[in-house]
Amino acid sequence: MSTSTDSPKITIKDLNTENPRWCAGCGDFSIIMGLKRFMVNEQLAPHDTVNVSGIGCSGRAPFYVNSYGIHSIHGRAIPVALGLALTRPELDVFIHSGDGDAISIGGNHLIHGINKNFNCVFILYDNELYALTKSQTSPTTRKGHKTNTQPSGTYLEPIKAIRLVLGIGASFVANTADWMPDHLTNTLSAAFAHKGFSFVHVSQRCPHFDPYNFEHKSTDWFTFLKHEKGIAPDRRLADKTEVREHDPFDLNAAFNLSNEDRTYFGLIYHNPDKPSYVDIVRSQLPESPAADTSELFKPYAI
Repeated sequence: MSTSTDSPKITIKDLNTENPRWCAGCGDFSIIMGLKRFMVNEQLAPHDTVNVSGIGCSGRAPFYVNSYGIHSIHGRAIPVALGLALTRPELDVFIHSGDGDAISIGGNHLIHGINKNFNCVFILYDNELYALTKSQTSPTTRKGHKTNTQPSGTYLEPIKAIRLVLGIGASFVANTADWMPDHLTNTLSAAFAHKGFSFVHVSQRCPHFDPYNFEHKSTDWFTFLKHEKGIAPDRRLADKTEVREHDPFDLNAAFNLSNEDRTYFGLIYHNPDKPSYVDIVRSQLPESPAADTSELFKPYAI
């Protein structure tokens, strides 16, 4: 991944496009602004940056950042991004996906994307329901919550996204929230610095369909994690809740956190030594002889 050293400096205004079309108060506004603040901090060149999305409210994210963007199909943002990583490894790739898009229809691609550990920042917008389709149960919907598809209350315990990706073998796992702007930006910075598949889970408010979820005005239900090589607790909220020391290089400790009912914000796990599928494949290119492609499509001629 690269940063721009050209002048003039990139500003938020340079990254703006059209006004986002989300519901008033949606956490997606904050996530996109956090991404733009991060891009300005790192001075990422828009022409070297690609934002890829699937379907859902988060699917519109590429439209609202002045960079290259791909609005792909439902659950398939990861293989699209992998193709970019294989062919253009110098690009800075960000994937935007909701809890339904990533864990339901895209769950198989999430498994293989994490396993291949290609270089990207994967942002999971987790509002714990399908919002674009008007409040349907998603894999992360809390048990008992009433939705349009299960009006008497969701039947099952939700899938814990962080525990899921740890089990798959993610090399970078962090947790943040849309209402913590400094923590969100710092989390994206840490994810960007990691060479591999950086999984960033974002608790995202949906005031239109689930206004009472996350209790974002309270700090009783979560803890910040800190470590000298971790992510600093949000400066506005750190003195209002518990702050715990946590070693992000300890996989067992990370699993223990993911199994608790309490929410932990910060760097959950980091393994900088996991190999990358892209590096392995591209290392073979010098040994691969050039092929004659002039007759490649001849068998398909009509």
